[in-house]
Formats: sequence, C-alpha cells, structure tokens
Amino acid sequence: MKKRPKLGQNFLTDARAAQRIAAALGDVAGRTVVEIGPGHGAITGELAARADRLVAVELDGELAAELRARFDPARVEIVEQDVLRFDFAAAAGAAGGRLCVAGNLPYSITSPILLKLAANHAAIELAVLMVQREVAERVTARPGSRDYGLLTATMAMYGETEPLFTLPPEAFSPPPKVHSTVFRWRFAPRFAGLKVEEEAFLIFLRKVFAQKRKTLANNLRAAGIEPQAVAMAIERAGIEAQARAETLSVEKLAALWREIASPQGAEAPLIMG
Repeated sequence: MKKRPKLGQNFLTDARAAQRIAAALGDVAGRTVVEIGPGHGAITGELAARADRLVAVELDGELAAELRARFDPARVEIVEQDVLRFDFAAAAGAAGGRLCVAGNLPYSITSPILLKLAANHAAIELAVLMVQREVAERVTARPGSRDYGLLTATMAMYGETEPLFTLPPEAFSPPPKVHSTVFRWRFAPRFAGLKVEEEAFLIFLRKVFAQKRKTLANNLRAAGIEPQAVAMAIERAGIEAQARAETLSVEKLAALWREIASPQGAEAPLIMG
C-alpha cells in the first residue's frame, strides 16, 4: 500500500475500524450506500457485505481498476470520478430512495465534500464519515466552544452530527501526522422549522461569522446594515449586544435573521446580499 493518490489520502488498515464504520450506518440491507474515496477497499468490503448495492466513487484510475477486479459488479459499482462532480440525486433516483453515505475523506477537500453533501441533503439520509480530528471537533462543536464556527452552524442546519470514535495515525498507511475521527450525520434540514430561507440564511451565516473576533453587531455593520437597525434587530431577537456569532445556537441566529429579513416597522428587508 505504497501508492498515495493525488489528494493525499491515507489508507485505512485497521480492520476493526472498518467494521465499526460500516456498522455505524445501521441496517442497510435493501439500501444503496455510496462510499467516498474507497482507496484499496478496506471499508468497501464491509459495506458490500451489508448493503443491497454499493456505489464506490474513486478518482484514482489505478485504484478504481483494483476495486473493479476485486468486487462483483452486480453488487458493487465503481465510479471513477471526482466526488465533487458525483450526482447524488441521480443515484438516489436509481436507488428508489435516499442514500446512506460512508467514507474516509481526503484531508485536502474535506470541507468541499461536506458542503457538497449538504447541498444534496434531499438525496441523503445518513452519512458516517472519517475526517481529521480537528475538523470533526469543528463539525460537532457546541455554541460557545472554541471550535464552533461557520462550518458547524452550516452543517447543523442540515441535521444533527455526533462524534463516534477516533483513530491514531498507526491505523493508516502511510500514517498521517494527525488523528482521525469518525462522525455520524443524520440529514434533517431545519430551514422550514426555523422559518428561514435556505440560500439567504446561508449567506447570512457567512456574514456573521466573517470575522470571528468581531462582535455579531460589528460583522453585521460590516455587511452593510445600518448600526441602528443592527442594534434593534439584536435586541428584538433577545441577544446580548456584545455577543459573538460563535456563542449563538442556530435557533438564536435564525431568530436574528428573521428580525433582519422582516424588520418591524420597516418598509423593506434589511438583509444583505
């Protein structure tokens, strides 16, 4: 296992960990599972034994060929493609229902993959993913903690995340310089329940988390909203005047967005583009 793909993936060699990842998806008999970055197939074999059908998305041509030679094409489809271009909606349509997703995500494109999954939430029910430990700490952080930020809040709007277990560098070949954590993400978008518009609220999150050291009010003013309007919206949302975005739950952030999007007594929304 000397080959290292262009994306710098480290191959899982811990058989017990592969079993735990597959088991974390729950009962997938009769279901279609999509695996991201199967590599040499350590997790692939476990998933194939449990799922009705497995779609393994591998960018590296040599690894894809290795996987095709190893697995029955009637049960395991190897898609040689960048996962950022993979059509999850089409895969869900072919499966006749929402997908389960698993994978050891390449460190270099972890965040883009997570955002890709979020954008395809309608096609995905559950994901069990392995990422760098520091990324998992951000993904699963709680408001007020050091790691809570834009990625945390964005992913929380698409469903609950929970850390499962952490693996040392020795569980991989070649060993990375960091630990890796597996987490589970249950997709259940919250936009309708919190009465916010998806695209506009995601823009809002990017604005309020733009400068982590700045207060919420300062970030909103920097986004082009008048100081008096900012102060009134924050007060009506029941938020402390000097609060920072990193201290607020998505429920509180949604309350603030509603005040800004539909301000009391204003003729037009104050929300920025």
